[in-house]
Amino acid sequence: MAAKQHNPGFEALVESIKVGIRECSVEEVRRRQEARESFWLLDVREDHEFAVDRAAGAQHLGRGILERDIETVIPDKNAEIVLYCGGGYRSALAADNLQKMGYRRVVSMAGGMRAWRAAGLPVQAGEV
Repeated sequence: MAAKQHNPGFEALVESIKVGIRECSVEEVRRRQEARESFWLLDVREDHEFAVDRAAGAQHLGRGILERDIETVIPDKNAEIVLYCGGGYRSALAADNLQKMGYRRVVSMAGGMRAWRAAGLPVQAGEV
């Protein structure tokens, strides 16, 4: 799947936000899974994207409802949360917002689902 072309204003916004958030690699996420570390892996893509496939072990909380529902799904503001989207842009925005909401251990997975697939990491098929 080719990388999506984004508008310059959107890219500038995300780049300005990335200085205030933490990012991790897909390999780091997979290493943590294999070590059975406890953390939330949240797919913040749209419902139709999640329905196609997802990183193995991920749960879905779409970007459109994330801020509304996060405190119900993950009430612990110290929980370790790794967010990902298609390419790492939406998850960076989401990480910034969760930090503003008081979540202290939020990370955006750089490269998102495209990087996960490119690395050959385990993918779960969506529900049809």
